[in-house]
Amino acid sequence: MGIVFWLRRFLWVFCIAFVVLVSVHLLRGQAPVYSLKESLLWAMISTCVFIATRIYRSRKGQHCVLCNDVPASK
Repeated sequence: MGIVFWLRRFLWVFCIAFVVLVSVHLLRGQAPVYSLKESLLWAMISTCVFIATRIYRSRKGQHCVLCNDVPASK
């Protein structure tokens, strides 16, 4: 799994987290600018933690079937 795989995974997780967080903030009645700022911050933090954890576990040989990061068998 190369850098392209992890970049795609990062963007995918970031987009999902951002949309969910913005939606929750807006549904709670927060101002749109505040919602965007907070969502960007927390989506970035949560995505970095997720990706760092997945890279660490992948290097240890612990692959996640749900994340679809199981290497192709030979």
